[in-house]
Amino acid sequence: MPHHLKSPSKNTITGTTLKPAESVAVVVSSIIDDIRTSGDDAVRKYSEKFDKWSPKSFKLTNDEIADIVKSLPEQIIKDIIEVQKNVRTFAQAQFDSLKEFELEIQPGVFLGQKNIPISSVGAYIPGGRYPLLASAHMTILTAKVAGVPHVMGFTPPINGKIPAATVAAMSLAGADSIYILGGVQAISAMALGTETIPKVDFIAGPGNAFVAEAKRQFFGAVGIDLFAGPTEVLIVADESADPFTVATDLLSQAEHGPDTPAVLITTSEELGRKSIEFVDIILERMPTAEIASVSWKTFGEVVVVKDLGEAYSTADIYASEHVQILTQNPREALEKMKNYGALFLGEKTCVSYGDKVIGTNHVLPTRGAARYTGGLWVGKYLRTVTYQEVRSPQASAELGRLCGRAARVENFEGHARSGDLRANRYLGDRHAWIEVAERQGQAKGKL
Repeated sequence: MPHHLKSPSKNTITGTTLKPAESVAVVVSSIIDDIRTSGDDAVRKYSEKFDKWSPKSFKLTNDEIADIVKSLPEQIIKDIIEVQKNVRTFAQAQFDSLKEFELEIQPGVFLGQKNIPISSVGAYIPGGRYPLLASAHMTILTAKVAGVPHVMGFTPPINGKIPAATVAAMSLAGADSIYILGGVQAISAMALGTETIPKVDFIAGPGNAFVAEAKRQFFGAVGIDLFAGPTEVLIVADESADPFTVATDLLSQAEHGPDTPAVLITTSEELGRKSIEFVDIILERMPTAEIASVSWKTFGEVVVVKDLGEAYSTADIYASEHVQILTQNPREALEKMKNYGALFLGEKTCVSYGDKVIGTNHVLPTRGAARYTGGLWVGKYLRTVTYQEVRSPQASAELGRLCGRAARVENFEGHARSGDLRANRYLGDRHAWIEVAERQGQAKGKL
């Protein structure tokens, strides 16, 4: 049985958070109702209240965007372009793997599949504590690779100022319009549409508990990428792992917020204890220790197991967003593990690469959702639809006979009659209801 060297004070597997879910839902619902009724006036009211932001227009002009991009150091622009090249390359490979096809399932009967981009997408790029410009690459650029014709980017001001690097990332990613607007008011404006903000069909992007709740409440009226919760990291390590690396990588994710689960599952009790010691040492001089220390204290966890088989099965129970493998044979996890948002294999690969630069998408499932879904990818922006065409009269009649029998088992007489009609028309099958309807139609001069 696994034993804990450090246990969390909250339940990380069920995703307990610091904010009571009911109070968040109530606040979000009231804001949504207000914006649904009052539109732009309510959007502006909440922007002033929460972000101290009330410009003449929330939408940036093309000239404003160009000036913002020009204001940034050349190295920042070069780095954004390089990262976006990685993201675009991976997203394009995903897109190329999605094949349309048509097959003749039987003589004269053709079935096909097409991938059609969503028409309009709203991409939310968080601000707040950190300007997450990397989310622009993940949401906007991936949507454009999928062929979405209109992508609107939304990001909040930070301390009353426009986040220039985020705007540059949004613009270079291909956003068709950019709004400096955040929080529930941004999600509501996208989902409902206002006098000045068009309604979208799909909303993507991470955010705080209020943004996530707003997306949840709008799901159905619009599509969303994921039901997202706090960032999660889980490391599987054996005795070969370096405890300083383990501690560093746990804290790299713990700084996301005060409710980030950071879990180590290891076959080595010595490694576990040394990793805990290094976490404490690193936190002493870490600029983001105020946040990371709360997360580690409240949700940090170190679990010792007997072998790697138990380590992988335990990790699958957590179904963590990010799973880092620090073992002698890290690729073994590809075969052994099933439940994770993304795997990071070996010491040369860290979760921060996935968050910021490597090219895979960082919008990933949390709170155990990795048991049933993957993360955001180019396919999320596509609708895979089907079509059918029966060219053969013989095949249509035979399908009609089959449809008539199958539908009547389910008491769907109307469905059955659609099949009867084809069987009658193409093979001359006699059906009493058709003969009666035809006689009545002739008598009334309709046929």
